[in-house]
Amino acid sequence: MAHCLRIERSDNIPKYKYIGDKTTLNMAKQRKIQDYDWLYSFLRHYVDAMVRLSYRDIRYVGLDRIPKDGAVIYAPNHTGTLMDAMLLLAMDTTPKVFVARADIFKNPKIAKILTFLKILPIMRMRDGIDEVKRNNETIKKAVDVLRDKIPFCIFPEGQHQTKYSTLPLAKGIFRIAFQAQELMPETPLYIVPVGIRYGNFFRFRSTVRVQIGDPINVRDFFEANSELNTQEQMNSMRVVLEERLRDSIFYIPNDEDYEAMYEICATVVKHQTKNCKFVVDGKRLRGMDAHFEANNRTVREVMRLKESNPEVAAELLQLGKEAYEMRTQQSISLKSVSAKNGLASRIMQMFFFILKLPYTIPASILTLPMVAAVKFLFTKIKDHAFRNSIRFLINLVLWPILMIIYAAVAYSLLPWEWALPITLALLPAPIVAQETWRMLRLFKSDIKLHNNKNLRDKYKKIRTLFLQNR
Repeated sequence: MAHCLRIERSDNIPKYKYIGDKTTLNMAKQRKIQDYDWLYSFLRHYVDAMVRLSYRDIRYVGLDRIPKDGAVIYAPNHTGTLMDAMLLLAMDTTPKVFVARADIFKNPKIAKILTFLKILPIMRMRDGIDEVKRNNETIKKAVDVLRDKIPFCIFPEGQHQTKYSTLPLAKGIFRIAFQAQELMPETPLYIVPVGIRYGNFFRFRSTVRVQIGDPINVRDFFEANSELNTQEQMNSMRVVLEERLRDSIFYIPNDEDYEAMYEICATVVKHQTKNCKFVVDGKRLRGMDAHFEANNRTVREVMRLKESNPEVAAELLQLGKEAYEMRTQQSISLKSVSAKNGLASRIMQMFFFILKLPYTIPASILTLPMVAAVKFLFTKIKDHAFRNSIRFLINLVLWPILMIIYAAVAYSLLPWEWALPITLALLPAPIVAQETWRMLRLFKSDIKLHNNKNLRDKYKKIRTLFLQNR
């Protein structure tokens, strides 16, 4: 007599069907977002290279702090929209899974692309409490990712802001961490703060410094706070993560003195880096590392001055506010203030600018389709925080297409001996054009500052008052 036996297993394990005397195997395994994908892995090399070319300098600090003995949740600050995730992805060759706001998944085609890119949707409180309840499915998938020891990346602030500060942390990251640790009690789970500090939030090919903070061992945290209930443990861990995240970034309190404080930092940074000679582990810090320490030290010193001598602090911050307003009205770059280029430096800048012009002019013409596409998208997306992300995507997609077109034209019109070097010479065109016009822009900014005696006097007063009361 015929008989049927059906056995089904959950957790994405293959389903087996036994029907009658014939045994068939139904490999109905649902593909996990963290599973290996050869096309994704192939494209990663190109994307990571384009990320690095999108900045003049990228500095990763503290990579040795990333735990190797368990699962990892990366918790970066969020100031650069898409580029924050791209920098985290390019940090090493390890595959990573991200989350993004759920509304961008509404279009099925876009949702398919985002899933291919290993991005999960997550609802935010602004979407409504009923929608937030749908996060349970994402949390389950996130826990599954961590059980496979694939790094999971979530921006704990829940939204971005273009400031050297932090926003209140949402509880999603802690819910994921707590559930994951309960399901894998023998595996250590770490929340790793990541501080991303851009030299400029809106300028393409700026600089960026990425610092790994001190990880939080979730299991150890459980044990050390066992007397607390779950909600109290989450709140306590939130405070710890917020502190460690702030320690990993250039942090300015987001209050009414924010712009003034940042102006003061830029005004005295050159003096701070030159005279303080910051040393870590026996090595003197230079470049972005020295600027990072100098700026944070300046903030701490002004905050102490607020307590010890509030009148002087108020005068200093007022000068900073006035300098900020004068500088922005004149469209003077803060780089001109912090770098303080002398006459010899300006002459050298113009020499290199003139030297690169014969290449820059045709390069700029050939990249006009990219510039037009960027300008068009700027009109559609008003949030300036997305601008570098838009430039990155246009370079990523459009420049290879243009290169194929230009190469085809060159090979059809010229002998290959000429076409090949011309094609190779065109490869860095977007970068060279960007850097050359950047040099001209900063030169004009330096001249504006040089001709504005009132503003220069304002910065001189800031430096004098700060150094006298530090």
